[in-house]
Amino acid sequence: MDWTWLDWLAVLVLGGVVGASELVSRYKDHPAAAIQTWPAVFYIALNSIASIGALGLIHANGWFGPSRWEQILMAGVSAMAFFRTSLFVVRAGDRDVGVGPSGFLQIFLTAADRAVDRKRAAARSDAVADVMKGVDFAKAVKALPPYCVALMQNVSTEDQKVLERVLEALEKRDTDASVKSLLLGIELINVVGVDVLTTAVKSLGDQIRSLPEA
Repeated sequence: MDWTWLDWLAVLVLGGVVGASELVSRYKDHPAAAIQTWPAVFYIALNSIASIGALGLIHANGWFGPSRWEQILMAGVSAMAFFRTSLFVVRAGDRDVGVGPSGFLQIFLTAADRAVDRKRAAARSDAVADVMKGVDFAKAVKALPPYCVALMQNVSTEDQKVLERVLEALEKRDTDASVKSLLLGIELINVVGVDVLTTAVKSLGDQIRSLPEA
């Protein structure tokens, strides 16, 4: 029985997984949202199509011997590598711009990124406003971040250090305390997500909330 169609399916899935993982890694607070927009779907499909094209070339030229799985893996890897290479780099203003397949792929990655960002912005704003309602910034900035991080088991040391630097800068900003409270919530959502932040705020309760006016 000829199972060649499974080769194509495996390569299709492999290419799609790589494209999806590239988007998902950018949105730690809600990874699933990264693949729920049309630009993101198109970007994932582009990666899949590239892998299928690579497998076609491998079959046509008989590369990598008779091993099907070796051909499948090489098709996925070679397509990923090809689309992420630059023939040369030029300086545009204050940025280095890669000229080649990577520049082509970056256009679609940027479009998908912005589409997801716009979709997540409204949801994040509503979530932060709801969770951080009544939270006193001066109290919360000392207790809430370490508690949120302690609830998690896989926040890297590097992410913790970045969060510390961001919060130190936030404390020094000449901004209304209520706005700082919202910004604190956004920074924590970026690291631990909405669910953990909600749980932490509920657990700390009055310890981080503003006292009611007399």
